[in-house]
Amino acid sequence: MGKPTGFIEFNREAPKKTAPEERLQHYREFVAPYTEEKLNQQAARCMNCGVPFCHSGCPLGNIIPEFNDAVYRKNWQEAYEILSSTNNFPEFTGRICPAPCESACVLGINQPPVSIEEIEKHIIEIAFEKGYVEPKAPLVRTGKKIAVIGSGPAGLAAAAQLNQAGHQVIVYERDAHPGGLLRYGIPDFKLEKWVVERRINLMEKEGIIFRCGVEVGKDTSINDLLREYQAIVLAGGSTIPRDLNIPGRELKGVHFAMEFLKQQNQRVSGETIPIEDISAQGKQVVVIGGGDTGSDCVGTSNRQGAAGVTQFELLPQPPAHRTERMPWPTYPMILKTTSSHEEGVQRQWATATKAFIGDEAGNLKALRIVDLQWKMKGDGTYAGFEEVAGSEREIPCGLALLAMGFVAPRQEGLLQQLDIELDERGNVKAAEGKYQTSIPKIFTAGDMRRGQSLVVWAISEGRECARKVDEYLMGKSVLETRDGNSLAMIYG
Repeated sequence: MGKPTGFIEFNREAPKKTAPEERLQHYREFVAPYTEEKLNQQAARCMNCGVPFCHSGCPLGNIIPEFNDAVYRKNWQEAYEILSSTNNFPEFTGRICPAPCESACVLGINQPPVSIEEIEKHIIEIAFEKGYVEPKAPLVRTGKKIAVIGSGPAGLAAAAQLNQAGHQVIVYERDAHPGGLLRYGIPDFKLEKWVVERRINLMEKEGIIFRCGVEVGKDTSINDLLREYQAIVLAGGSTIPRDLNIPGRELKGVHFAMEFLKQQNQRVSGETIPIEDISAQGKQVVVIGGGDTGSDCVGTSNRQGAAGVTQFELLPQPPAHRTERMPWPTYPMILKTTSSHEEGVQRQWATATKAFIGDEAGNLKALRIVDLQWKMKGDGTYAGFEEVAGSEREIPCGLALLAMGFVAPRQEGLLQQLDIELDERGNVKAAEGKYQTSIPKIFTAGDMRRGQSLVVWAISEGRECARKVDEYLMGKSVLETRDGNSLAMIYG
């Protein structure tokens, strides 16, 4: 424990951010690093609890009190080694994770929790700066070849772990560059793409091969891969967005959120946009969906020069603080105000869209919306809603972005050709904790298996899946378990 009285002496302090009016002029990250003194103080707030609930709050099982202690002592190499033992990509999670570990922080019972996510980001960036992050190619190769299909966070994590186990790993990506959601879904103002490229370059130096612009099942045969590789990991994500099939859905100006966000990321990276240009410039934008993807649409629309941005959420506005139905250490469903919301948006709760309205040329010009009244059960959960009489109205809208989540992986092509077993939600079915599909040499991880989830869960899935693949190929695995141990450590 770095400083026994740290949680008493120091308050939680967020790093400084560039003012909204300034950061709206660019797509770069805008959160400044802590000073060394502030970083030391924030790490000192960790109490090194007898039962550190932050461990279980983190899907990766990060060893948080220990790396906080190392940060307090300014032992950056030790902090990096502890963090990287459970997390392949702390530069990603330190920027874009909603930090369930902080929701489980014991200090958070009656004080603001420890700034775990920011400390994590500082550890990895200091480690890169000091040269601690170096390519670590395995000393011995097993002679086994593994194909990983999809280069999002789950695919990258699986590839990194399997490579460390000594297998030859080839990652297939249908887009022009690797990264999946990290590159094409998350805006640069939250995660600049040099951060992704830095990690990809490191993985290539470690021996991982990336084959981009290749869609398995279309550009190359899955049967060829089944013959060539001893194991295959499906990590294609949950890519079919939830649609809103109401009158006017076919109008020009109604788009899925990821179409909009991917285009902007391509612009920032200097890539060619092969389809119709989607722009918020000068338009009244309505984002339908209140989650993180919707928030990303808000920030991107404002940077593109939207005349105004409104965000709809079907549910009522959540409370600002935990209620008795959100006991610590559960993840609380409370009001979240993101940096994009700070930049300008009108948020409307308990609102449903009934129709898209177009002009004579087929362009979107307005939405017909209605307010909702939610019914509550005795246990405080929602029991459905009804429309508020007389609340139906039209509002101007030139661009509507559907950010209502994802329902399943794309089944046309690869999955259909494999005739692989799916679960009741349309995800690739795999035995819980096994990651093995109905085809023994094929495994699956991430959103393609569990459904739409967090980047940190995708990394966790990729790591756990890699261990199961390693066991399948070798009979046992040297890769770490979720608590950072490996069979080599456990059995000597």
